[in-house]
Amino acid sequence: MTAAALHLDSLRKSFGKTEIIRGVDLSIGKGERHAIIGPNGAGKSTLFNLITGRFPQSDGKISLHGHDLAGLAPFEINRMGLSRSFQITNIFPRMTVFENVRCSLLWSLGYKYSFWNMVGKSRALNEGAEAVLEQINLSARRDLPAGVLSYAEQRALEIGITIAGGADVIMLDEPTAGMSHSETDYIVELIRKVTEGKTLVMVEHDMGVVFGLADQISVLVYGEIIATGTPEDVRANPKVQEAYLGAALEAEH
Repeated sequence: MTAAALHLDSLRKSFGKTEIIRGVDLSIGKGERHAIIGPNGAGKSTLFNLITGRFPQSDGKISLHGHDLAGLAPFEINRMGLSRSFQITNIFPRMTVFENVRCSLLWSLGYKYSFWNMVGKSRALNEGAEAVLEQINLSARRDLPAGVLSYAEQRALEIGITIAGGADVIMLDEPTAGMSHSETDYIVELIRKVTEGKTLVMVEHDMGVVFGLADQISVLVYGEIIATGTPEDVRANPKVQEAYLGAALEAEH
C-alpha cells in the first residue's frame, strides 16, 4: 500500500453548536490524484481550510507525511510541503505575471525576512520564475500586469504560484469553476502536467474533470464521507447516486 501523504483521523469541526465536519477519516497516498466531491454545503471548503490551517479543528487529527498539523499556521504548513489555490482567484493584479511567480519562489530559495536582497539580480530566482512560466504556458505574457490576463490565464497563474515553491502536496479548490469547455480542457491538461509525480487533492463540481483526472474520489455529504474509491466504483455506488451523483451528472447535460 502506498504511504499516505495526507491522513485525516476522526476530523471534526463545529461552529458554535453547528457541526460542519463530522468525523472524517481519509488517507491520500503519495502521488495520488484525489478529488473531493459533494453537494453545496457539504463542507468541502471547510475541509480544505482545516487541512491548510485556516481553521483549527474541533477534534481529530490531520497528518502531512506523518507529521501532526495541529496548531500550525498556514505558512508553517506550506513550508512543510503543502500548497493550495482558492475558489476565488488570488493573485497580485498590479504586479506582472513574472513578479507574481517570482514572489512565490522567495522563501523556498532562501529569501527570508531581509530588505537588502536585490531579487532582480538573483539568477536562481529569475531562472526559477522563468521555468514556472514555461510550465504554465505564460512565458509570452510575463511582462503584463496579472490583472489583464484572461480568466483562464489568471487561474493558470494561480496554479503556477501554487506549485512554484516546490510543494509536493497540491490542493486546488474548484480550479475550473466558471470556465468554458475549451478553458476547462486547457486547465485540466495544465493540472495534469504540473502535478506529475505530486499528490493532488482537489474540490471540483465538473464531473467530467473529476472522472477524467482523479485516481480516487471521496464523496462528502453533510460533513461525512459516504464513499471513497476509484471513479468507476464511485460512479456505480448506489449511496452516491442517491445522495449526489445522479443530480450532478444530469446537470452536466
